[in-house]
Amino acid sequence: MRFTSEQRLDDGVLERDFTLGDIPGVLWTPASASPSAPVPLILLGHPGGLDRMRPRLAARARHSAAEGFASATVELPGSGERPRSADVEQARADLRRALEAGEPVSDDIVDRLVLPLVDRAVPEWRALLDAVLALPGLDGPVGYSGGIISIGVRLALIEPRVSAAVLFAGSYVPRIMFEEARQVTVPLHVLLQWDDEGNDRQAALDLFDAFGSKEKTLNANMGGHTGVPQHAGEAAARFLTRHLKG
Repeated sequence: MRFTSEQRLDDGVLERDFTLGDIPGVLWTPASASPSAPVPLILLGHPGGLDRMRPRLAARARHSAAEGFASATVELPGSGERPRSADVEQARADLRRALEAGEPVSDDIVDRLVLPLVDRAVPEWRALLDAVLALPGLDGPVGYSGGIISIGVRLALIEPRVSAAVLFAGSYVPRIMFEEARQVTVPLHVLLQWDDEGNDRQAALDLFDAFGSKEKTLNANMGGHTGVPQHAGEAAARFLTRHLKG
């Protein structure tokens, strides 16, 4: 991990841009963090395009910092300035054609679009954990919060340092992820926008039903993809505080 810039925000949060190999990312650390008082970490998931998403991610990170958490995120494969995959771009074009024609989106399109992203992104998130948790003032436990939901499912399943997850429904889910969801056991809090124009609501409900976690909460609200009400975000924050700070 190589830090490329840093600034102290007006609430005392230290915001640092970094590269992890050739992958850009951002780390937000509360002023309270120190080697003698390390803070837990939240991984901030997003749908890609870190520059575009940054204002929303920074707002989430600063809210978490006020609760005593550090937050970190990285750019997704094929987003921002990262190289595109010809196969994934073809799947995205096939998705657009199906939607414009009013046709159902096939499992084949979803698999070609999402599974390569999950397969590439999850090892990168785990490498981010290795790098961030080696820094002074940062420690476990670790939470994951955000989308793409399939990335969160895979991380919750295979990464033992992730103790709890807030998952954002609103992206296409390959069938194989339902099998992985049945093996997930960490506490989960799932946010679902009932009228999300880009989300298969029934698939989101079926995925929630599939999770094997003994503690799982579905917070569903009326509205579109970007209309998550404030109380839903606050409930998700309370969930992470309860499980990461106990």
